[in-house]
Amino acid sequence: MDFFFSEEQLMIQQAARTFAINECLPAVIERDEKQAFPTAQIKKLAELGFMGMMVDPKYGGAGMDTISYMLAMEEISKVDASVSVIMSVNNSLVCYGLEEFGDEWQKENYLTQLAKGIKDDKLYIGAFLLSEPEAGSDASSQKTIAEDMGEYYLLNGVKNWITSGNSASVYILMAQTDPSQGSKGINAFIVERDWPGIDLGPKENKMGIRGSDTHSVHFSNVRVPKENRIGKDGFGFKFAMKVLTAGRIGIAAQALGIAGGAYELSLKYSMQRKTFGKEISRHQVIQFKLADMVTRIEYARLLCLKAAWEKDRNLEFSLSSSMAKVVASETAMWTTTEAVQIHGGYGFVKEYHVERLMRDAKVTQIYEGTSEVQRMVIARAILN
Repeated sequence: MDFFFSEEQLMIQQAARTFAINECLPAVIERDEKQAFPTAQIKKLAELGFMGMMVDPKYGGAGMDTISYMLAMEEISKVDASVSVIMSVNNSLVCYGLEEFGDEWQKENYLTQLAKGIKDDKLYIGAFLLSEPEAGSDASSQKTIAEDMGEYYLLNGVKNWITSGNSASVYILMAQTDPSQGSKGINAFIVERDWPGIDLGPKENKMGIRGSDTHSVHFSNVRVPKENRIGKDGFGFKFAMKVLTAGRIGIAAQALGIAGGAYELSLKYSMQRKTFGKEISRHQVIQFKLADMVTRIEYARLLCLKAAWEKDRNLEFSLSSSMAKVVASETAMWTTTEAVQIHGGYGFVKEYHVERLMRDAKVTQIYEGTSEVQRMVIARAILN
């Protein structure tokens, strides 16, 4: 058992931290307030090779391992979770899904550009469309219909809570083709954002990760070519579950980074702020909070690394990824709440960043499988 990172992994970690401090931090509060999409930051990530980190270089990716991706996600999330969630969706859901389950035509026509994140000097990223008004945790209850018309599918329906809904060029979408088959009648499709019949709902005014653009997406008689179906007929639900299992590592790393960012700010503040004639870090009540923070973060980090390690070795990692996500997301929520408390009144204002981290933390307990769903997955695994 080796607890040391390789030289390459450490270089990636440092590159991500430098990017977060130099590119994300300067205007992160302003982007949060204005709900401004971080276009310049995502373009820079693409230049660094971070939008297709784990994709084989022959498909335009950087060919890195999952641990490297986790380390990069953690460092960026310490500063700006809006940037990291855009990065996570493109890496963990879109690129991973296409590389793992797409055919060669789909990889050459879509994956190669998505992994680069840039096409014709413009952003070229993906979005993952599974959730619906009546299909959140119950993902099998798809109401979006893809009717088989022989030469193409005719797509009708609505998708909710779509990260990068407006900014994405490509959608990976799940839709029901044969309702009589239940989850076995669901298919996964590659849909281009600019095809006729696609409209967006208003941008969601969210509590956290406000820099990412989240929309509902409406489909009205959208023609999807047969070659854009991923996998065999009826593979869509399995595809979504397998991709989400991998995606949870990215969101766990995001939550870990949010927690780590709050801890680092709290540690620094506690050694500067004085009460009763001494730094608050010398008060036992603050020391205990800091001790609990760093211990919980390390607990979450080890679970994240275990899941990433298993994935890199093609081992079964669904149990580990669910454990990592539920622990890391709850650690993020607890740590950021304590960070606000340590900062006192200053923690309640935007200037000190921890209130934003607290708002950002909450969604990690919800998207890509709620904490309740993760516990269902864990319970099913141990009972079986």
